[in-house]
Amino acid sequence: MPDRRQVLTALATAAIAGAAPFRPAAAQDLDSLRRQGAVGERYDGLAVARDSSAAGFVDGVNRQRQKLYADRAKAQGVDPTVVGQIFAKEIMAKAPSGTWFLGQDNQWVQK
Repeated sequence: MPDRRQVLTALATAAIAGAAPFRPAAAQDLDSLRRQGAVGERYDGLAVARDSSAAGFVDGVNRQRQKLYADRAKAQGVDPTVVGQIFAKEIMAKAPSGTWFLGQDNQWVQK
């Protein structure tokens, strides 16, 4: 029987590949904002407004992501933060070049 980590990794990979935590049009807008540096990504799977003009957009993205993480966590019997961290790895891998990432050490790095 697979352990919880294997299940969560498979779940996150399938979810990212099959259904993004936001609408396709919003995903295009998100990629554009990430390329511009107005939006970054965080180690916990949430987006960060690096420019105040993107704050409302980021709030909407994060609401959708948090709901997805909570739903997946409930189904697997784990904490939503664990699911968010797994999704963060997939988000980072698929983000466009130029995207900024905020690590747990509170340091920004650019892809």
